[in-house]
Amino acid sequence: MAVPKGKVSKQRKRTRNSANFKVAAPTLVECPKCHAFKQPHMVCKNCGTYDNRVVIETEDKNNK
Repeated sequence: MAVPKGKVSKQRKRTRNSANFKVAAPTLVECPKCHAFKQPHMVCKNCGTYDNRVVIETEDKNNK
């Protein structure tokens, strides 16, 4: 069984792990009904629709 020769320092370990870490902004698409930005394949938080169907009933901000 393989045994490490010595202790791997925190800096060496984190440097090695950071090579595979990438932060990317989430993909956003425009909602076809209310034209707000949303994530693809997700319910629109603004109007509550998915695939041109109302899935979640939301309150209108103008009616308050």
